[in-house]
Amino acid sequence: MKKVAVNGITLAVHDEGNGPPILFVHGFPLSHSMWRAQLEVFAVDHRVIAPDLRGFGESDVTEGTVTMEQHADDLAGLLDELNVDEPVVFCGLSMGGYIAWQFQQKYAERLRALILCDTRAIADTPEGVENRQRLAKMVIENGSAAVASVMLPNLFSPATADRDQSAIDELRQTIEATSPQGIAAASLGMAERPDVTSLLPNIETPSLLIVGEDDGISTPEEMRTIAAAMPNAAIFEVPHAGHMSPLENPVAVNLVIQPFLDDLSP
Repeated sequence: MKKVAVNGITLAVHDEGNGPPILFVHGFPLSHSMWRAQLEVFAVDHRVIAPDLRGFGESDVTEGTVTMEQHADDLAGLLDELNVDEPVVFCGLSMGGYIAWQFQQKYAERLRALILCDTRAIADTPEGVENRQRLAKMVIENGSAAVASVMLPNLFSPATADRDQSAIDELRQTIEATSPQGIAAASLGMAERPDVTSLLPNIETPSLLIVGEDDGISTPEEMRTIAAAMPNAAIFEVPHAGHMSPLENPVAVNLVIQPFLDDLSP
């Protein structure tokens, strides 16, 4: 892991391989490690860049509220510091997708393509905002393990629980090791994120949407609606996977990402 100074903080980043760059942006409240199965495969003929976002993993923590726009600005700054001057394939899961919408709005010229995994375009409902505020308060008062206990049952398909308990245990360890202040700041930032539904018809960037067939957070139906609104988007539903599809069924996810990358014009 490299440590890179960006926007007044230090970000930790996995940077490996040569070729067209892919930027892997993790979900909440995780770290770059969730992409391990993708990094191994795509580093063979791409430059894979997978940071720990502000507040997560080995990166610095900012207290208060960290918006999705701030994360997007951090990623643009990171690409500058890593001397990435060609457009990137931006691959984000869940919160990483929320950040992708902001990156697309501010830095469209830096995008070669979008891969959006298990994410949403709508803003939180008032109840959703309240839940995120409650989670932020809970993690400060009770610690990150409490968040793991609340979130984990919703992140995985029942098929994964039956087949691969080690993946769930590993994710629990990642969440429990995450700074409570970092979790709280991102939770409050997600609560503030704007609705981008009206922007979807204007996003002409080649896009691949990926969703676990058992995802109850960003459902296949909801993601099909997003894909239908985007002029240059395809969608793939991942069997035997929930909200963590790249982690739960990496073979299927990698097999759909590879031809998408191959088809991008040089």
